Amino acid sequence: MIAKLTICAAYLLFGETAGSAKQPEELTLIPIEQAIIDATNAERTRYGLIPLEVDRKLVKSARGHANWMALSQTLQHTRQAVAENIAMGQPNHLEAVGAWMRSPGHRANILNAGHRRIGAAAYQTEGGTVYWCQQFTP
Repeated sequence: MIAKLTICAAYLLFGETAGSAKQPEELTLIPIEQAIIDATNAERTRYGLIPLEVDRKLVKSARGHANWMALSQTLQHTRQAVAENIAMGQPNHLEAVGAWMRSPGHRANILNAGHRRIGAAAYQTEGGTVYWCQQFTP
């Protein structure tokens, strides 16, 4: 279910086309990204919050950051002005979201009523370690 690093990196590099400036770029989530977002929105719904909307820019940002973490094998937050949850080593999206929900700071990001948009990504290294990233904005 988790896309291999090389496949996702190629998508990041070649996902845009030259003619995309005239029309809004269409976003296609890969299954793991949709699964992270669905699990996150299930937690929000469980606590009476509205689901987050997928934001194209946040997805691209989360992809870029998760890719960087996997390539550098470094767990580190981005310097961008977004709320962010990162993790590494969880074998699937449910474990990653579950770990975030057990952490007060990460849980606060997921359950922040002021957040309206989300982007998410996961990259797996050749060694099998998965790096997870989700980003939020109002």
